[in-house]
Amino acid sequence: MQEYQPYEPPSYPVTFSVDYPDRPLNRVTTFFRLFVAIPILIVLGSVAGGTWQWSYEQGEAAAAGAGGLLFFGPLLLILFRQKYPRWWFDWNLELQRFANRVACYLALMDDHYPSTDEQQSVRLDYRYPDVPTELNRWLPLVKWLLAIPHYIVLFFLHIGLIVAVVIAWFAVLFTGRYPRGLFDFVEGVIRWQNRVAGYAFTLVTDTYPPFRLSA
Repeated sequence: MQEYQPYEPPSYPVTFSVDYPDRPLNRVTTFFRLFVAIPILIVLGSVAGGTWQWSYEQGEAAAAGAGGLLFFGPLLLILFRQKYPRWWFDWNLELQRFANRVACYLALMDDHYPSTDEQQSVRLDYRYPDVPTELNRWLPLVKWLLAIPHYIVLFFLHIGLIVAVVIAWFAVLFTGRYPRGLFDFVEGVIRWQNRVAGYAFTLVTDTYPPFRLSA
């Protein structure tokens, strides 16, 4: 008699997880989290934003540039050259990792201040694609459109995420612990968002994101 094997969904090329803090969390930094996070939000904005400039009265100009997520470059290279330069891939991955560390800090999932380079308790990984065999050169033109059903679901999931974080805020203040059920839900919503971003914006996979919170 053949032994029953439980069904396991295939692993998606974009993976995300956060270590559950099975310990008392810092109640003081939790209470002031929005204010404590301001410096790292400024740092994130400096690398995730666009460009800005101004002019002096004499006509001299000063400008500063910031990277941001690379979308059109990889799109054009995949479309015309069937290439995804590794350094562009690495930039997008590291920027998303940094942004997720900040997001998880704001969501109270960790009380360690977000690092600009170390993964800490937040792990996000993309599998580097073999572009000629794994990515359709025309699909990046419409991925953002195909992902519309996910945008709609994520809109409502983010409402639930905000409610969950507010409840968790009170729970941490009174008990020092993040309720595990709320933690898993918030982690699942962020995981879902990262899968959609990997599919529609960083263009690292053609596999359509699953409609699930679990890994």
